[in-house]
Amino acid sequence: MAPCMRLYSSISREIQALLVPDDRSHIYKKWIDSYSSQNFEEFAFQIEDMLDKLSICLTGEELEVIEKLYHQAMKLEADFFSTQPISQQTIVPLARVLDPAEEIAIITAPKADLDGSETQITRMSSADLRSTWNFLSTQYAEEFEHCMESIVGGRQAEKLDYEGLRNALEHVAEFEKRANTRVINSGVLKGLHLEDINRAGQRLILQEGCREFFQKIVTNDTLKAEFHILSYCWCGDFIRSAFSSGGVDELEVHSNELTYEESVTTGDIVRKVESPMEKLQTFNDILNECNKEGRRLTVYIGGAVGDLLCLLQADIGIVISSTPSLRRLGDQFGVSFVPLFSGLVKKQRELVEDGSCDWKGLSGILYTVTSWDEIHAFILGS
Repeated sequence: MAPCMRLYSSISREIQALLVPDDRSHIYKKWIDSYSSQNFEEFAFQIEDMLDKLSICLTGEELEVIEKLYHQAMKLEADFFSTQPISQQTIVPLARVLDPAEEIAIITAPKADLDGSETQITRMSSADLRSTWNFLSTQYAEEFEHCMESIVGGRQAEKLDYEGLRNALEHVAEFEKRANTRVINSGVLKGLHLEDINRAGQRLILQEGCREFFQKIVTNDTLKAEFHILSYCWCGDFIRSAFSSGGVDELEVHSNELTYEESVTTGDIVRKVESPMEKLQTFNDILNECNKEGRRLTVYIGGAVGDLLCLLQADIGIVISSTPSLRRLGDQFGVSFVPLFSGLVKKQRELVEDGSCDWKGLSGILYTVTSWDEIHAFILGS
């Protein structure tokens, strides 16, 4: 009962916050009022407290069994809800809503940096390498903050000012290119072995749930989709190995590349995706290629300043683990950040009331999530 009580209470409170207080026509109003009440919350707490007290004397092995049972109960309850018949058209999960003839392009921008400490640099001692990395990192952080301060300020736009945002990001583009030039000139990327880069990528810890999401979605037979990764990372091999180590080989990576001589880096970078504009150009090139066979719904997932233009251009822009700079810049130029759950409720109302619901880019709305589980539920369901 404990996981079910907590699930009912949490879901009801989320729904309650989105309902019109005086609207009594909702067929589930009594159900929601009951499960979102303070009395029910206290009841759920009492059951959890009792479970905690009963578990005090259990061994570690027995606690693991209890934990597995708790998760299994939660999963069964979620499965119960997901298998109930639905009498009206819905907007989620996206994979089941789309017509089989339609296609979807999912594009993400994972945060991944190549850490030179995982490999050996032949022309630089460890002490010099550490000192150089520290200097470059500090300089990057200071100049980035200065760059942001120069473009954020003054009166905030009341609605999306896309051209103003694009012009502001030109300053970020210049900054990013200067930073990459310093990295190349420093020599810190020289002497890296391809084998070591791949090994470092395999050990990369992605955001929790990211790898699992792509493992599920690339094997989903009902979803006709393409998957692309856009990244500022200096090394595409690093990203490819990070995903291939989890059995995800269907992702097409668009990033910068290191140059090699006999599998050893020369220290130079093939500069392909250095700025927000180059990310957007890559994004548009992907869409133009995809749309040759018919227009596709596009989903872009990201969380950095360099993702803003692509997030806004996509039909559905999802912000995860956003940086403070992204929010500041978005607020300055009239971007609306809406929690995905409440945004979907609004879209569902549009579908019920108007009979249609369109996802369109450049709406000025970006949807925020706190975890990849939310993205999984939105696109694939439970």
